[in-house]
Amino acid sequence: MSKILMVEDDETIRLGLHYYLKQEEFVVFENNKCAGTMELVREKEPDLILLDINLPDGTGFDLFKKIKEYKDIPIIFLTANDLEVSVVMGLDMGADDYITKPFKARELVSRIKNVLRRTAKNLTSNVIELKNITIDMKQAKVFKNGVDVMLTALEYKILLILALNPGTVFTREKILADIWDVNEAYVNDNTLTVYIKRIREKIEEDPNNPELILTVRGLGYKVGV
Repeated sequence: MSKILMVEDDETIRLGLHYYLKQEEFVVFENNKCAGTMELVREKEPDLILLDINLPDGTGFDLFKKIKEYKDIPIIFLTANDLEVSVVMGLDMGADDYITKPFKARELVSRIKNVLRRTAKNLTSNVIELKNITIDMKQAKVFKNGVDVMLTALEYKILLILALNPGTVFTREKILADIWDVNEAYVNDNTLTVYIKRIREKIEEDPNNPELILTVRGLGYKVGV
C-alpha cells in the first residue's frame, strides 16, 4: 500500500481526506504545520505528499524546497489560492500537480493515482514525454524534437494542466477557473481558444490536425494518449 503524508492545517479537510484515503487503501500520516514535517518525511518515507501552500508557521513553497533537498518525493500542492502567480510558481518549482480548494475527494484520489503511476514508470525526474514533446518541470521548459519551445507562462501552465492528466477531459470552464482568480463569467471564453491555438502552433506537427492537444466537442480539451 502506498504511503501518503498530508500536511494541511484545516482539520475538517484533514479528517475527511484521511478517512477517504484509507478507504482507498492508502496508509495516511498527517501534520498541520511546517514544524515536524521533515521529521515525518524522514521517519515515514512517504510515497507522495499532499502539501498545503498556506500553513500557520510558514509556506508550503519553503517546505517543498526542504523536502526536495532531502529526497525527490512526488508532491501535490493543495491551495485555496489559484492566482496564476501562485500556481505557476508551484508548478515551476517542480510540483507534480496541484488542486484548488474546494475539491472533490474522488478527483484528488484520481490525481494521486496518476502521479503514483508516473512514479512507477520512473518519471519522478519530473519529465513528461508526449510523442516528440518533452516537458521538463524542473526547468519549466518544453522541447520539441530536442529544441527549446518558447511558451509564455500562461501557455506553459495550460499545457501542463493537460499533460499532467493525459486522457482526462478538462472542460473549458475548469481550465478558465484554474487560470484566472475571477468568476469565469467575466472572462472572454475566446481567450482560451487563442491560447490553445498558439500552443498547438508551437508544439504540433500539423496545428490544423492536432495529435497532442485534442478538442472534445461540447466538453473541452485533453492530451491524447
